[in-house]
Amino acid sequence: MKKIMDVFFFVFLTFCMLTNSSLSLAYAALGLRLWYEKMVPVLFPFMVLSGTLIRMGLVESLIRPIRPFFGKLFRISDPAVYTILMGFLCGFPMGARTTAEFRNRQELSVAEGQFLLAFCNNFGPVYFLGFVLPLLHRTLKLPYLMGMYGIPVIYGLFLRYTVYRMRLQDTSMVSQPVTQSPVRTSLPDALDDAVNAAGLSILRLGGYMIFFNLLNLLPGLFLHQSHLLAPLLEITGGLQMLADRYPLYTLLLLPFGGLSGIAQTAACIRNTGLSLKKYIIHKLVLTLLTAFYYLGWRLLSPDTFLL
Repeated sequence: MKKIMDVFFFVFLTFCMLTNSSLSLAYAALGLRLWYEKMVPVLFPFMVLSGTLIRMGLVESLIRPIRPFFGKLFRISDPAVYTILMGFLCGFPMGARTTAEFRNRQELSVAEGQFLLAFCNNFGPVYFLGFVLPLLHRTLKLPYLMGMYGIPVIYGLFLRYTVYRMRLQDTSMVSQPVTQSPVRTSLPDALDDAVNAAGLSILRLGGYMIFFNLLNLLPGLFLHQSHLLAPLLEITGGLQMLADRYPLYTLLLLPFGGLSGIAQTAACIRNTGLSLKKYIIHKLVLTLLTAFYYLGWRLLSPDTFLL
């Protein structure tokens, strides 16, 4: 039955594309344009740089200034500290991609990788401050930064000292010897491997953005308020369609990231032993916590709410 439903869906989608070719082209072109203009310039350099550092075994040297704080705060290994740094500063999907790279090199345990995925695979500040807030025409910055990044950090700390308290203690003895002696690669080889891997990843990201933007064709044909579903399919294209009409709705969608983001994360962590189901659950929890945060803001300071 599942195979029949899958075949029916893709046959139906093909039929809709053929009978609405102009609209299909417009949705696909939107995904391609946003990928080329918003994602490639921001993510590709970070992907190459991060991959090169990991392959050359320079992570420990890079994070040395922040290791005493983050390492003791979260009680995690050097690769995990670096993953948090990349996940929060460079943005989605660098958190998942960096976690997967360390898992493939056996420098992170499954438990540590699952813990990191729970809170550090978010949209980066360049995307948030340069695209989302200007799109919503918001004047305040700090409350939105707290909602976007403060909540995941607090959630990560909560998980570290509750759910993962014993799990990471049990696995640290296994992962630590590996992290002390990472496999090092020369600069030319590391750069070449990093460029190849980053190129594949950025092309995959573009493919998902185009495909999930194209899926907007279906609700667009049958639903009156179809633009409300667009960010659930592909967040960047969907936000472009919504513009500033529903700011709170937009802010609550960002922690989840859309189905395209879920699919991209699944591609990143394939064959790493990490659970996509657990990742989705944590994203839903973060979305709920974000809703409580904005509710609290509304109750405590209604005069400044969503300014």
